[in-house]
Amino acid sequence: MKSKVLFTRDLSPEGLVKIYQELGKELNGKVAVKLHSGEDGNQNYLKPEFVRDLIEYVHGTVVECNTAYNGARNTTEKHTELMEKHGWSRYFDVDIMDADGDTELSIPNGKVIHKNYVGKDISKYDSMLVLSHFKGHPMGGYGGALKQLSIGVASSAGKAYIHTAGKTMNPDELWDNVPEQDLFLESMADAASSVVNYFNGNMVYINVLCNMSVDCDCCAVAEDPCLKDIGILASLDPVAIDEASIDLVRNSDDPGKEHFMERVNSRNGLHTIDEAEKLGIGSKDYELICLKNVK
Repeated sequence: MKSKVLFTRDLSPEGLVKIYQELGKELNGKVAVKLHSGEDGNQNYLKPEFVRDLIEYVHGTVVECNTAYNGARNTTEKHTELMEKHGWSRYFDVDIMDADGDTELSIPNGKVIHKNYVGKDISKYDSMLVLSHFKGHPMGGYGGALKQLSIGVASSAGKAYIHTAGKTMNPDELWDNVPEQDLFLESMADAASSVVNYFNGNMVYINVLCNMSVDCDCCAVAEDPCLKDIGILASLDPVAIDEASIDLVRNSDDPGKEHFMERVNSRNGLHTIDEAEKLGIGSKDYELICLKNVK
């Protein structure tokens, strides 16, 4: 059976809530909302006002983890300050999940890494809404649900571990241990699978296709968007939603897609999707269901 991916062109707070409701999956218990808080200086990240209605609807807590590189988010103190500056703390409960360290998740069938280090506070949550701003990425080629599950949920040390394909957990040693590209992408898929298995189906994935730059929201100085806005996707399958997002870009009549896809392909970004499918956490075979009464 094909995985279902819902699609709406209604890029509004109301559209976000509607597509979640139409998915028909109620997230139970204490809900973590994993999103990208945006690096200081970045202009493209999803703003709190846009996602506020949805986060309040699911009674969610905004969760993030510290970065493994220097910037405004590599320590809990700085990250907390940025959360306040960007308005997240104004509207929501915010949890820097690795503020008190990390916890290890096993990946018995991992291709490259066999353990994943995630923010310790993951244990506080019963379910997770992965709310991703779909865009390009300097290292992974693109950023969507699978990147949020892997690099996003990983602790600062865990990010270093994924980026170096298991060579080190020390962020200071990250750039001295950069592996062959496909090993990094395969490590991301491995790590993503551990988070999917941890929540055991209690997850919803939403990709927002707007402000699509070739650069990630982690870039303090990012290129401006190169594509016109497309819409919002929702699914219970992280592989299908990323595959559908890529397809919507590829099938767009916007000439900016060439620049975007050059970034994806030059980093072999689609390899992450292929490897995640092999790990059994989703399928590239999907059915795109367009919601009626869209704008």
